[in-house]
Amino acid sequence: MLNFDCPSYNQDIEEKEGLPAGAAELRKRIEANDAFVISSPEYNGSMPGLLKNVIDWVSRYKPQPFNERHALLISASPSMVGGNRGLWSLRIPLEHLGARVFPDMFSLASAHQALSPDGEIINPMLSSRFVNNLVAFMSLVEAAKHYPCMKKAWVEFLGEQPDPATERVE
Repeated sequence: MLNFDCPSYNQDIEEKEGLPAGAAELRKRIEANDAFVISSPEYNGSMPGLLKNVIDWVSRYKPQPFNERHALLISASPSMVGGNRGLWSLRIPLEHLGARVFPDMFSLASAHQALSPDGEIINPMLSSRFVNNLVAFMSLVEAAKHYPCMKKAWVEFLGEQPDPATERVE
């Protein structure tokens, strides 16, 4: 987050000073890729305020940088929920901005006991689930890039029909 530091979002600041360097850096990185991964802690059952703030700043760019980018959300926490509630709250603004958030999030509960000293997941079943999740996400991103007909099929499957009156992103 250090590379994406921004003041608290304020439209008056935006109009007077423009968009901050941290938002420009995140935008640049998002636009340079087809997909992104966010690993986020959970603060009081939600995403960290700093993360939401930079998403708000980046959302001010036109065209919308998050639109049609694939996102994978992961977390690790010493709690029994593994940060999962924070990921659910993070999905909301990303999906609203047009990001295609992968349905299978990964949350590692009791992370302080679940990781080896070198950062590997100790439980083979959890480790396999994590790797399989990453592989499935990357496979979807790769397929969407090389098989554009998937995008149309995906939108039709979800029942969303393009309509200028309800379009949520530019």
